Amino acid sequence: MFRSFFLNKKWALWAWPGVVLILFAVWYQVQVSVQINDWYGGFYDYLQKILSQPGSTSLSEFNGFLWSFGRIAVVAIVVAVFVGFFTKHWIFRWRTAMTEFYESQWHKVRHIEGASQRVQEDTAMFSRIMQGLGVSFMRSVMTLVAFLPILWGLSAKVTELPLLGQVDQGLVYVALLSAIGGTTLLMLAGIRLPGLEFNNQLTEAAYRKELVLGEDDASRAHPPKLRELWGALRTNHFRLYFNYLYFDVAKWSYLQFSVLIPLIALGPTLVAGVITLGIFQQISNAFDKVENSFQYLVNSWETIVELISVFKRLWAFERAIADAPEVPPVLGAG
Repeated sequence: MFRSFFLNKKWALWAWPGVVLILFAVWYQVQVSVQINDWYGGFYDYLQKILSQPGSTSLSEFNGFLWSFGRIAVVAIVVAVFVGFFTKHWIFRWRTAMTEFYESQWHKVRHIEGASQRVQEDTAMFSRIMQGLGVSFMRSVMTLVAFLPILWGLSAKVTELPLLGQVDQGLVYVALLSAIGGTTLLMLAGIRLPGLEFNNQLTEAAYRKELVLGEDDASRAHPPKLRELWGALRTNHFRLYFNYLYFDVAKWSYLQFSVLIPLIALGPTLVAGVITLGIFQQISNAFDKVENSFQYLVNSWETIVELISVFKRLWAFERAIADAPEVPPVLGAG
């Protein structure tokens, strides 16, 4: 999964320079987010001024704020499109490297149940998931690095926290504790999902193989055998659905109520009226960025479960390749 791309001279110009380029592009996207956060502070203070003092500004000044945001947004759009386009090409090269290795070892493992699925379907799933999770993980880390100092500084403007009173840089600790609590909750609720997803693929592969064999062999794919395989598939699916039921209860309950956490934390400060609307917007946006970065596992847990399942299948497939006796490939074999 990894050596075929990152330790292969053939793909060296794609593997490591590609990582560096993606990292730089994601870092630049985060810097654009920082610029937008700064713009929020100035713009909402400006709104507070013109709403409380009618006639204190002009339309051209108002449009100037909008144009400044437009310039930032255009850069953000261009960089986002580039990151998406290049990352897709980079990931496809990774999948190609994996596929070439598995094809070269096909004569060793062609007899394994689901071997064709490993080479075609699982490599596609692995590359697709790695694209999404990898970029979002890098963005979360860089967002945390960029916005944590901002939230740390803005926390000085918060007079006190509910029940706790004055806490230096309290909002940072609130975001951290909220994310730790949510992550722990989701991990406990979804602890069985990776194994169930893995078993789900095994039952799907067994049912599909029997149908494929039945295309050429009249003695296979008889209704009793198919009903048996379908029953195993159905049982595992229903068990998976039940586990996702209480996982989703935990996930959506946490995500919905977590919206209130920064408002609750800012309650005494807002009631005291010691910050402006612009400062409130900056704090709210920075808190969301930091909390979302801490919540990487929460937001990605279902995808991580899918990745673990794919990884386990490919890892088992690679162990079978390593353990198989050296058999020379048969040229021209179908």
